[in-house]
Amino acid sequence: MITVEHLTKYYGDHLAVDDISFEISEGHVYGFLGPNGAGKSTTMNIITGCLSATAGTVTVDGHDIFEEPNAAKRCIGYLPEHPPLYLSESVLEYLRFVGEVKGLKKQELEDQIDLVLKKTGTTEVQNRRIGDLSKGYRQRVGIAQALLGNPKVIILDEPTVGLDPIQIIEIRDLIKSLGKTHTVIFSSHILSEVQAICDQILMIAHGRLVAFGEPEALQRQLLTGQELLIRTDGSEEAVKAALGDLTPPVTPDITPEEGTARCCVHIRTEGDMDTAAEQAARSLVEHGLPVFELTQKKGSLEDVFLELTEQKEEAVS
Repeated sequence: MITVEHLTKYYGDHLAVDDISFEISEGHVYGFLGPNGAGKSTTMNIITGCLSATAGTVTVDGHDIFEEPNAAKRCIGYLPEHPPLYLSESVLEYLRFVGEVKGLKKQELEDQIDLVLKKTGTTEVQNRRIGDLSKGYRQRVGIAQALLGNPKVIILDEPTVGLDPIQIIEIRDLIKSLGKTHTVIFSSHILSEVQAICDQILMIAHGRLVAFGEPEALQRQLLTGQELLIRTDGSEEAVKAALGDLTPPVTPDITPEEGTARCCVHIRTEGDMDTAAEQAARSLVEHGLPVFELTQKKGSLEDVFLELTEQKEEAVS
């Protein structure tokens, strides 16, 4: 559906997007995740044809966004971070204007407006001035205008910024429902939001694409692996001896507990967590070391994000 190849964007001497390449398939919800200033909005603005690129190509449903902009843009519905709403107009007046700009006419226009009002839950406010609506309803109107023309791809830039918790939940539910009939791409710097909505996540840091995949797959790719926490008795030498024959081999991090004879053992493993936990517990007990606590700590998506973005920052500095 969308192919981005070696996309690069400079603002003067500042490199905002650094040789990004990825491919987006039809019928999924994709999340652009990255800290503020990572290059998310710039990338989206280039994909939608609102911004030129310094280098690289973007094709939308087979149309080059730079060579065939009109054909490519007909495939896209776009909600910028700051929706271009006309606050003095009613919702209905505004949607009619946008629909006409998109080339919709007569009955087709009216049918499309009725459909997007229903999809976005704005039917009841269609005759109210946009300036009198809450921020949540304004976002819904912004999404409604993006849906006019029934584009294959919906691109939403930070759609929940500035909303209250209830409005955020409503917009998230709306995005998930749109994912059933459209390819949806939205950007956010809120990890929990992306994790709750998306089928696929693109992590961007310092203008580079640092990870791309399903949330569960990204968690499995966590560079630091998974961790076991064990509390037991015994000296550092005794614990190391007890854990010396594990497969695959591990290097335990042993910390004595202040004021007690016990110690905390941290074991990182790239293997199966349950197997590692069973082997470690059995080996300690066989060496006469009781296990008071055994906790599995699996890498979260937040760990992946922090690790990958920090790794990129170190590479840049």
